Amino acid sequence: METLIEYQNNLLENIKGNFFRFLYQVIPWNQRMIAIKGLRGSGKTTLILQHLKFGTEDPAISLYVTADHPWFYTNTLLDLADQWYKHGGRILYIDEVHKYKNWSRELKNIYDGYPKMKIVFTASSALDIYRGESDLSRRVLSYNLPGMSVREYIELVHSIKLPRITLEDILANHSGIAFDINKQLETPLRLFKQYLISGYLPFTLENKEADYLTRLFQVIDTSISFDLAFIKDYSSTHAAKIKKLLGVIAESAPFEPNITSLAQKLNLGRDTVNSFLQHLQSAHLLNLINRPTNGVAALQKPDKIYLENTNLSYALKPNPDIGTIRETFLLNQLKNAGHEVEYATKGDFLVDRKYTIEIGGPGKSAKQIEGIKDSYIAADEIITGFGNKIPLWLFGLMY
Repeated sequence: METLIEYQNNLLENIKGNFFRFLYQVIPWNQRMIAIKGLRGSGKTTLILQHLKFGTEDPAISLYVTADHPWFYTNTLLDLADQWYKHGGRILYIDEVHKYKNWSRELKNIYDGYPKMKIVFTASSALDIYRGESDLSRRVLSYNLPGMSVREYIELVHSIKLPRITLEDILANHSGIAFDINKQLETPLRLFKQYLISGYLPFTLENKEADYLTRLFQVIDTSISFDLAFIKDYSSTHAAKIKKLLGVIAESAPFEPNITSLAQKLNLGRDTVNSFLQHLQSAHLLNLINRPTNGVAALQKPDKIYLENTNLSYALKPNPDIGTIRETFLLNQLKNAGHEVEYATKGDFLVDRKYTIEIGGPGKSAKQIEGIKDSYIAADEIITGFGNKIPLWLFGLMY
C-alpha cells in the first residue's frame, strides 16, 4: 500500500490546475461509480489526478492507482479496496482499468461490498462497460472524453479562454459571435490551421508539429495492438489486418465503402470487416455515418467512413485533401458536442434530423442546399460570415 501511495504522490507533484478539460465541469463527481473513457492521450489520467488534487474535500481519503502497476501482480482490486477502506480510505481512482483481467466483476464486488466507497475509473474508449463479465449498467455513470475542441486548444496552448457556444447559438448569431471572438484572437485562421494538423490531443503542448504526429502515430499503433487486441481478444494477425484496414481507409476517406471489396483486399469475411469498422469507431479512430433511417438497416454497414479527427489525416497520409479535412473536422466537432450526424441526401451532413450543413471553401455557394429549410454553409478561410454562411472554425467552440 505504501508503494501505491508513494507512486500517487510522485504523480501529483506535476499536476497543475491552470487548464481543465471541459468534462471536468460536467461530471457529477459525488456519484458512487464513474467511468471515463477516451482515446489514449486525451487527458483521462490528468483529469482524475486534477480532481484528486483540487476537487476532493479530503485528499487524504482518496487514492489513485493504475491497473497495470506491479502491485497488482500479487494483489487484486478487491484487496486494494479492502486495505484502503481499513486505512480510512473512501475514494478510489483506478486508471486504465481495461488492463486488469477481472475488472468488471471486482468493481461490482467493491461497489456492493463497500457501500461507503466511491470509485472513479478510466478505460480505453473501446471498452464496452455495459457488456463486461458482470453487469455494471445500474451502478456506473459513463462519460466519454474526446480530443480537444478548437476552444480548448486555444486555451491550452495560447492561454486565451473562450466561451462554449451551442450549435443553435452559432447558427442563429454567428456574425455577432465571430465579431466578439475576433476581439480576443488576432489570427483565428492561423490558430485553426495549427489545430487541424496537431491540436487534437493535449500532448501538443509538449511537442513540435512533426514530433506530435509521430507520437500520434504511436497512439494509433498502441490503440490497435494493445487496447483493441486486449479488449476484443484479437490475435496479432487480426491486429495487423485492422491496421491495414485503417491504412486503406486513410488513403480514400471520406468514402462510401464497398464492404465486399474491402473484405477481398484483406482476405476477411464481410461480417468481420463490419465488426472491425465498428471496433475502430469505438476506439475513436473512425467516424461512421449513415443516411437517415430507422431500424436494423442502420446497423448493416456504414454509408460513409471518415477518420475520427483531422490530426489522424495528417499522421496517416502526407498532404491530405483540404476538402476531406474540412468535412472530417465538422463531423468530429458535432459528434463530440453530442449531436446526431447523418449523411445528407442534399448537402453534406444532416444534424439532429433538423439542420442541413454544406461544407466548402470561402467561395462556396448555396446552390447544393437551395430551397432546403434550416440549411447552412460552413465555409473555411473566412473570419466572419453573413446570412447562412458561417465560418467553419466557429464550430470548434461547441465543447
